[in-house]
Amino acid sequence: MAGSDNGALGTTFKVVRILQAVSLVAIIGMAAYFISQMVSNNNAPSDVIVGTLSVTCIAVLYCAITYILYIDNILPFLITTGMDSMLLIALVVVAVVVGKPLSYLNCRVIGSSSVSQSTYQLGLELKKSFSKEGSQVRYSNWIGASKVTCYEMKAIWGLSIALCVLFAFSAICSVCLWRRSKAVAPKSVEA
Repeated sequence: MAGSDNGALGTTFKVVRILQAVSLVAIIGMAAYFISQMVSNNNAPSDVIVGTLSVTCIAVLYCAITYILYIDNILPFLITTGMDSMLLIALVVVAVVVGKPLSYLNCRVIGSSSVSQSTYQLGLELKKSFSKEGSQVRYSNWIGASKVTCYEMKAIWGLSIALCVLFAFSAICSVCLWRRSKAVAPKSVEA
């Protein structure tokens, strides 16, 4: 594989980018599946899930491009630091918005007899939402619809938090790589 020799810092940058891409693709798959389910029931998808899908699609494209530019040794590290920081902010927003109602939800008790009344109430709410063609699915209702949905949304939330750490780490790596490239700038040769 071609690319510049930036030692352990460069290898760390590449590994972090790969981990980011894998996490982003997993989130895209789960969010797209949820949107597909909502649309197949003739309902507008939740804004939270559409927003999550939008941010992660942009981020995975960015990861692929910066990885290729790094391998070709033409990645502008300072701009990458700024972009990683902006994606970090976007992913913090995703993690907070996705996680706020999830933090109060215990997936293990969904469907158990001890919460049968609340499950029945949730079922009625979802039935009303699904019976109105074109109505929008409320995110807070969707996450409690089933154990599987709950666990998958918690996976999206967990991966969003992990991505926050990974993008903070890649921003730090980028700024360190930028400082290293400035310190080892080639001297001009006069004839």
